[in-house]
Parts: sequence; C-alpha cells; structure tokens
Amino acid sequence: MNTCHHNPMRKRFAFATAVVFAIAIITTIAFNGVLQSTTLAQQQRINTNTSSFQSTSNPLPLKTIFKQVENSVVQITSKIPTTGVPNPQNPQSPNATTLGSGFVYDKRGHIVTNDHVVGGAKIVDVTFVDGNRYAAIVIASDPYSDLAVLQLLSQNVSQPQKQLLSSLKPLALGNSSNIDVGDAVIAIGNPFGLSDTMTTGIVSAIGRSLPDAASGGFFIPNIIQTDAPINPGNSGGPLLDTQGKMIGMNTAILSGTNTFSGIGFAIPSNAITKIVPTLIEKGYYPHPYLGLRDGTLTSDLAEDAGIPVNLKGAYVDSLTKNGPADKAGIHGSTRDQYSKKHLGDIIIAADRHNITTSDDLVNYIGQHKSAGDNITLTVYRNGHTIDLKTTLAARLSPLLSFLTTGSVPP
Repeated sequence: MNTCHHNPMRKRFAFATAVVFAIAIITTIAFNGVLQSTTLAQQQRINTNTSSFQSTSNPLPLKTIFKQVENSVVQITSKIPTTGVPNPQNPQSPNATTLGSGFVYDKRGHIVTNDHVVGGAKIVDVTFVDGNRYAAIVIASDPYSDLAVLQLLSQNVSQPQKQLLSSLKPLALGNSSNIDVGDAVIAIGNPFGLSDTMTTGIVSAIGRSLPDAASGGFFIPNIIQTDAPINPGNSGGPLLDTQGKMIGMNTAILSGTNTFSGIGFAIPSNAITKIVPTLIEKGYYPHPYLGLRDGTLTSDLAEDAGIPVNLKGAYVDSLTKNGPADKAGIHGSTRDQYSKKHLGDIIIAADRHNITTSDDLVNYIGQHKSAGDNITLTVYRNGHTIDLKTTLAARLSPLLSFLTTGSVPP
C-alpha cells in the first residue's frame, strides 16, 4: 500500500487484541483470553447449509477439504510482555499468552502467520493437528502487511530436523485475483483456542483496504471481506476456496464486542505470494511509497470546490515533503484564512487505470507496483488533465521511521 487515506469513516477503525470497545471497530483476532461459556463455542458451529456452495468448478465436499488441509494448519502460542505499573513483589515483566493460527508455507520449515499474532515475540510454540508441538523462531515480521514468518526447530532427539521437514505438508496457495463476490469460502483455525475449527461463508466484498497494525496511517490493500465466522484465535489461519486452496489469511473482524458480527477480513493470497519470499530472503519487505494523503472525491466535495459533480477520483489532501508525489509536482489541498478547504489535485488514473476511490489507488499500487517502479498519475487540475510521472520510493520500516522522526511518516 502506498498512501494514507484521509477518510472520516476510517477514524472509527482501530486495531486491538482481545479488547472490547463500546463502538464498532476493526479488531485483529488473536486470542489471549479463556473460554468462559459454552455460548462462545456455539458461535463456532459449522454451517452445514451447502446451498451457498454452488460453483462451476465442482466444489469438493467440506470434509474432504478439511482432511486435505488439516496437517497444514497450525496453532501458534506466543508470550507477549504486558504493559502496566511494575510490581515490586515481582520485578519480572508479566507476559500475556496469545493464541493464533498459521499455516505451513514450504517444506523448509517456514510457517506464516499474522504479525499481530507473534506480537514482538522472538520464539513461539507451533502445534500441529496431531498434538505435536515445536518451537519456532520469528525470522521476519512486517507490520505494514501484518505478516510474519517463523522457522520451525526440532528439539526432539527422536525426530531430527531433516525428518521434521520431510513430514511437512505446505498449504496450496490459490490466486486471490480470481475470486468474486458470492464465491463460497471456508475458514480454518483456532478460535478462542478451539483447535481445528472449520466455518463456512461467502466472499461478501473484495478490494477493501484495512488499517495496518503499524498504526502509521497506511493501509493493507485488496482485502477480502467475508461472512465466514472468524473470531479471536483465527488470526493467521487460512481462508480457502472450494478446492481447498488458500485465497486469504484471516486477519481482522469488524465488531463492537470483539467477537464475530458478520464481517471478517482476510489478507489476499497474492499479497502473501508477493511479500513472503522477500521476507524469508531479506528479513523485510520494501513497500512502495508515494508520499501523500488522499480521500475519495464525493459529489458534495466536488460541488463545493466548483468542479464537475460527476468527476470521480481521489483528491490529494497533503504531501510528504520531497516524497515521490511531491517530486512529481502534485498539488495538495490548502485552507484559506477562513478555514475553507480548497481541494488539491484529483487523481483520476494511475498508469491509465481508472481511479474512482482512494481505495483504488492503494489497491493498484499494492498489487502491481514495487519500490523503484515508475508510475504515471493522471490528475485533474483547474479544468484540465495532466500526466505526472514519478518513481515510487521504499517506505521506511516502522521502527526506523520512529527512531529517525519520532513518528511514522505518511
């Protein structure tokens, strides 16, 4: 993802782990609590209504899919330091145990999960469906995409590392670009610590953008929205198509109770395919960076600005000084002495691909561009369209950005 949205609807979205808010929020879905009542378990019952599983690709039976992937889905347990007032009686920092899910990425012992599941831990426990548990080192994490890569370690003398790796069954990754709204999907994970749980639903929307866990104002692009029940503990687990291929990683829910309310979000498999190999090779991923804050142009904003009300695009709110957008000559919005806002450039296309919302710009760059790539932005300015060219930079890592500037840049 490349830009920071300036959208009032986004203000109510925030990341949290096992925290209950009074208003609807987007919350990541790692689990660090205990099961308190059977009603929570009832929320995980499998939907056996197969009427929604109408597909031209001959969907596999649900039980076949489960057997096909059960050895590829794991439970991840990590201990995360808690914050608070130090206890003089116990000077050691207390740790909170967080449960999440993950999947076998390859036969070299790599496990992939959400960054917020490992939460800064260096070593975590990985448990397979047969109950075997292994330690794993967190070798790379990326808050901007909410992805983390683990390396399994065999600590059992009776099962050397080579034997462990040969027994792994990587999960098959599908092409998330091929999914459509209405497609049937299956979620598998460990909600509330209830291991090996399968739920079903449909793709309820595509092309969403989701606030990243780095809290830097950036967004994860091309998010899949689903109504398949997912809850705390499902984070990092797969969202599958009806052939048993992974088309997304369950990551967050929109909820006012920290439990499923009918809207869940998954990172698309194509993002995993693009980012994870670089995380394994380099330990980090250089996200493309444009250096602007934008928002969707509405008819009200257009009318107030005196531009055609039928014009569609993303208006530029502000720029990062000397960033790629600034170097391209893009104009941001301004305010006069009466605090009246005057819109900047309206981005209507990127490399000739139409931009109608701010999400479109985020999704296009996230899916098709890398740091160092050139991009041509077509903007509407003073009644004319102008093509402006620039080169996308690499976004600073959250830690490096904070150390150098005290905050994450837009």
